[in-house]
Amino acid sequence: MKPNKNYISLFGFLLVLLLLALLLNISFGQVAIPMKEVFKSLFGSSASKETWEYIIINYRLPKAITAILVGVSLSISGLLMQTFFRNPLAGPYVLGLSSGSSLGVAFVVLGSSFLPSIAAQFFLSSYGIITASCLGSLLVLLLIILVSKYLRDVMSILIVGLMFSSFTSAIVTILTNFSTAEQLQKFMFWSMGNIGNVSWQNIVFLTMAVAIGVILSIATLKSLDTLLLGENYAKSMGLNYKRTQYFIIFSTSILTGSITAFVGPIAFIGLAVPHLAKLLFQTSNHKLLFGATILIGAIIMLLCDVISQMPMSDFTLPINAITSLVGAPIVIWLIVKKKNFR
Repeated sequence: MKPNKNYISLFGFLLVLLLLALLLNISFGQVAIPMKEVFKSLFGSSASKETWEYIIINYRLPKAITAILVGVSLSISGLLMQTFFRNPLAGPYVLGLSSGSSLGVAFVVLGSSFLPSIAAQFFLSSYGIITASCLGSLLVLLLIILVSKYLRDVMSILIVGLMFSSFTSAIVTILTNFSTAEQLQKFMFWSMGNIGNVSWQNIVFLTMAVAIGVILSIATLKSLDTLLLGENYAKSMGLNYKRTQYFIIFSTSILTGSITAFVGPIAFIGLAVPHLAKLLFQTSNHKLLFGATILIGAIIMLLCDVISQMPMSDFTLPINAITSLVGAPIVIWLIVKKKNFR
C-alpha cells in the first residue's frame, strides 16, 4: 500500500476537480454564464443579471445536484455489487432493479389505455411515473429477497437477477406491440435518462433516499474487505453472511431504485467508476475506494452532463448516450495501460 500522503493528495485533487466540474456544469449551456458569476451566485452575492441568477438557482443548480446524486449512488452500488459477486462485470442493475422500474413505467405509459381515466391521468404525470418506477423496483427487490432465502450460492442470486431482467424485458417488449407511437415515444424518452427535470422538492426526497442508502452501505465496508477472500473465509472470520447480504442488497436497491425512479436508467457509471477508483488508488481497501468512487462518480456525471448540453447550441443529447460514449473509451484505455482488471 502506498503512503497515506499519496492518498491525501489524490483525494485533494479529486475534491478540486469536483468543484471545477460543478462550476463548469452550471456555467455552460444554451446560455453561457461566466464562471465568476456562477461562483458569486453559489458562494457570495447574487449574479450580475437577474436572468443568470434565475437560470442558476431554478434550473442548473438542481440539475447539477441531481448529477452528483446520480454519480454517487450508482458508483457506490457498482462497488458493492462487484465485491459481493466478485465479478468485475457486475453493476448496480445486475439484480434486475432497473428492469423492474422499467416494467412499472411501461405498465403505466404503454398500458395507459387499459387503465381507468382517473388512474391513467395520475400515472402519466411525473409523480405517477416515479411511483410506478418505485413500485416496479420494489417488486423485484421483494422477489430477490424471497428467492435468496433458498439460495446458498451468491452466483445463483446473480443468475436470478439476470433472469428477472430478461423476464421483465420480455413483458415490456410485449407491451410495446400494443402501444401507440406517442406512448412509445414517451417511454423511450424516459429510458434515455434525464437529470434536468428534477424539481427542488423531488431533490429533497431523492437526497433522503440516497443518504439512507449511503449509510447502509457504510455499514458494510468492513465486511466487503473480508468478502474479497471468499464467502467461506468470511464466515470463518465470524462474519454474519446473511445479514451482510441483506444489507448490501437493501443499500443497492435503495440507491439504484431511487435514481432510476427520478431520472431513469443511467448506463456506464456504476460499472466503470469502481474500476477507475481501483486503477487510480491501487488498493482494495473499501474505505478508500468508497470515498474515491463517490468523488469520481460525481465528477464524471457532471462532465457528461456538460457534454450532453452541447454548450452554446440548442441541442441536448441523451445523458445515457454520453455516459457510455465518453466513459467507455476512457476505461478501455486505462485497462490497456495498466494491464490489470480486477
